[in-house]
Amino acid sequence: MKQPLAYIHPEAKVAENVIIEPFVTINKDVIIGEGTWIGSGATIMPGVRIGKNCRIFPGAVIGAEPQDLKFRGEYSIAEIGDNTTIREFVTINRGTAAKGKTVVGNNCLLMAYVHVAHDCVVGNNVILVNSTQLAGEVLIDDYAILGGMAAVHQFVHIGSHVMVSGGSLVRKDIPPFIKAGREPLSYVGINSIGLRRRNYSNEKIREVQEIYRYIYQKGLNISQAVEIIEAEMPASTERDEVLLFIKDSKRGIIRGYLPD
Repeated sequence: MKQPLAYIHPEAKVAENVIIEPFVTINKDVIIGEGTWIGSGATIMPGVRIGKNCRIFPGAVIGAEPQDLKFRGEYSIAEIGDNTTIREFVTINRGTAAKGKTVVGNNCLLMAYVHVAHDCVVGNNVILVNSTQLAGEVLIDDYAILGGMAAVHQFVHIGSHVMVSGGSLVRKDIPPFIKAGREPLSYVGINSIGLRRRNYSNEKIREVQEIYRYIYQKGLNISQAVEIIEAEMPASTERDEVLLFIKDSKRGIIRGYLPD
């Protein structure tokens, strides 16, 4: 349903049951899936792909050109998955030649004033709380939660099931299953509450705790910890996810907790 005061470019592909409120602008080369609602004053720029049953709140701007001086007008897109909610004044920029697209997955919640810069990839079931800011080419894995006003440096990788405290400055990679807090940002334990909510067994949670004891609590450097974990702990999905994350880290992982 399109309100008469909304603008939809004739080349945009909008499913019939999409609700478009007054003063929305939808540009060319846009695809919007069934059941999506777009609130008054939202702007959907060229190159945007929005999935089914999304909610785009007033003032959001999706698919604007990257804020990158290397951008030369190359074709790129911004993809939004199904069942994702984008609240007031969120900005999501298109990709650049680096990756070609910016991606936000399924079942995500981006609260008011969140910024997702060029070439970021945000996984499924991710929550970005109010005013979280992602620089370019940030990677966030499934089920991560970033507290309000977190600022993430470009190229940082945040693992699955991570919980980051509000106001954090994220300069290093954050491996899966943990909580990160304090300044400078540090390991402060595993995200046991989040894991239980996602039906991880007590046995699995204890396994994850033991992995991070080697990494952060036994006085080992990261290389030593990885070597011992590989040698002494049986292979599992969780163990291998942590080890692969650390081995692939380009910026290095966050430090362990150091008492004042």
